[in-house]
Amino acid sequence: MMINVVYEDDRHDMLKDFLLERYIKSGRIIKFKRSGGWVTVGIDQTRGRGGSYGGIERRSSVALLDKGS
Repeated sequence: MMINVVYEDDRHDMLKDFLLERYIKSGRIIKFKRSGGWVTVGIDQTRGRGGSYGGIERRSSVALLDKGS
């Protein structure tokens, strides 16, 4: 899948999804577009970064076991 991105020099491009995290970590992109809209790196929450979640942890094995009961 291809993802819309904005590089640090304001160029727009399409990037293969498996490269996104590498480009974020290297600082090469400043924004990318996901289904909910544009995400600004370092400001908006991205996978494994920023923000805090106060809800039930749905990915833990305990939560998955509880859900099946």
